[in-house]
Amino acid sequence: MDENLHLMIKIAKLYYESGLTQETIAEHMRLSRPKVSRLLQEARQKGVVKISVIQEPGDFSELEQALEARFGLLEVVIGHVSEPDSPQVVSRELGIVAAKYLNRVVLDGDTIGLTWGTTLSAMVDHVTDVKRKDAVVVQLVGGLGEPDSEVYVTEMVRRLSVALGATLRLLPAPGIVKSAESAQLLRSDPYIAQALESAAKVNIAFVGIGTMTSNSLLVRRGKIITQQEVDLLKKAGAVGEISIHFYDVNGNPVHSEIDDRVIGISLDTLRSLPRVVGVAGGNSKFAAVLGAVRGRLINILITDPITGRKLLEAN
Repeated sequence: MDENLHLMIKIAKLYYESGLTQETIAEHMRLSRPKVSRLLQEARQKGVVKISVIQEPGDFSELEQALEARFGLLEVVIGHVSEPDSPQVVSRELGIVAAKYLNRVVLDGDTIGLTWGTTLSAMVDHVTDVKRKDAVVVQLVGGLGEPDSEVYVTEMVRRLSVALGATLRLLPAPGIVKSAESAQLLRSDPYIAQALESAAKVNIAFVGIGTMTSNSLLVRRGKIITQQEVDLLKKAGAVGEISIHFYDVNGNPVHSEIDDRVIGISLDTLRSLPRVVGVAGGNSKFAAVLGAVRGRLINILITDPITGRKLLEAN
């Protein structure tokens, strides 16, 4: 047997089977540490060592990696959803998955942004009460819906800041107002201007992805936007919204006079943030999720396996 091959096999057995460190192997065999590392790498390249990862039932790592490669996403997290046709079930179960992700990735000193929605509310409900030193939670869009509702964004960011022991940065304004003039006046308020500046400094944002259906939270009861406005947006090609900004199936913004009435983070600012986590799934949200990943409005996706597979099959 070739001496180099013999040495390669011997080192591989000591490292992978006996569990010795590269430093220990180098000292034991009177080799340099870089040579041990090179021989281990060569052993993998030549097939002397073959590493396989066992995939357990219910593990979606291959689907996650395929989606990351297809859409250039930083990370995809797939969570099982028991009833993909039920928005309530999807929100609750994906919210739990998103909470586990938040607990894993949010670190001391992070500035966390939050928009609104039922799935994000479920996420906040399940965040483990683990403190993050010097963390800040920022409201990314003004108040929407009923102020006493637990999906009201101000209430959600308060709950998250308590769970993380973080400093709170509120956006003291409605999410959408009656006219562009009113919105411009509000944005000039020093407290609101400061809050919007804080939104641009977020390093990890969690955003809900809304649809254009009549039962969506944004459209329901016509208190935020009217059905007539929705119809016009759909006619212009809108399939989804993030922070009350609408986009088509390719992620291109669908502009309307609503944009001028929104108090909150813009899509351009959102795209500039280092990590934007979109949490959405279920059969009714496929087009909205597709547009969000195609347009790079988000760079991390938390969704269900059915939506994930449909995204891979999309032309």
